[in-house]
Amino acid sequence: MIINHADRLAHFLLKKVNRAIREFDMISDGDRVAVALSGGKDSFSLLRILEYRLSFAQEKYSLVALHVLGDTRGPDTPSHPPLEAWLRDRGIEFEIRPTLLSESESLPMPCQRCTWNRRRTLFEMACEKGCNKIAFGHHLDDLAETALMNLIHHGRNETMAPVGDYLCGRLKLIRPMIYVPERELKGFAAACQFPPPPPLCPLGAANQRSRIKYLLGELKKENRRASSNLVRAAFREMGLGSSRENPGEKTNA
Repeated sequence: MIINHADRLAHFLLKKVNRAIREFDMISDGDRVAVALSGGKDSFSLLRILEYRLSFAQEKYSLVALHVLGDTRGPDTPSHPPLEAWLRDRGIEFEIRPTLLSESESLPMPCQRCTWNRRRTLFEMACEKGCNKIAFGHHLDDLAETALMNLIHHGRNETMAPVGDYLCGRLKLIRPMIYVPERELKGFAAACQFPPPPPLCPLGAANQRSRIKYLLGELKKENRRASSNLVRAAFREMGLGSSRENPGEKTNA
């Protein structure tokens, strides 16, 4: 039963999440799904939606939230008590660990290297927790930014894959929110009253993706479907999804 505004929005967003899950076979009966929880609105929204979905889904699966400490400066950033308190209050299983770095890693790391190390840490945590899936909170506009970045800098019409196999097939990466626009997640996050995010990395505001995000925002002023069109074109080139529908547009449950 839908009893509050946050649940009503979760029910609405679940239509697009279910579309992605069905279309790309993301979740199956018996899965143990690790949710990569950065502490921002996107990853909190994904965890909340997948938790809400447990009451309605035909598949029976379990969830664990994984949070990695550290940024380009290294693994020694402090823990974030509001994030831990929210997880405990909701009774969600979770694990928090500093980023794993080799002794030869130089600091500060470039953004790409930081991302690689954080993902490696997440994968190791997921395997230790017995997970066969790991869910990332990338949304429609994230995929559009990646598509635009690849076009501009590499001359390739491609974006993040909805699913991917890692560690010789032992772990599958899934992105259930690929059809959800960021604007809808902002409203959902406000309704859910998620805790404030951890402090941002000092290099985050000046990286390449931030500049592309600004450019995409300008394009959406000219055409509100700019993100959908970029993702649809990339998916068509990659042989994914449906070329007849706009990602992010209204769908049935």
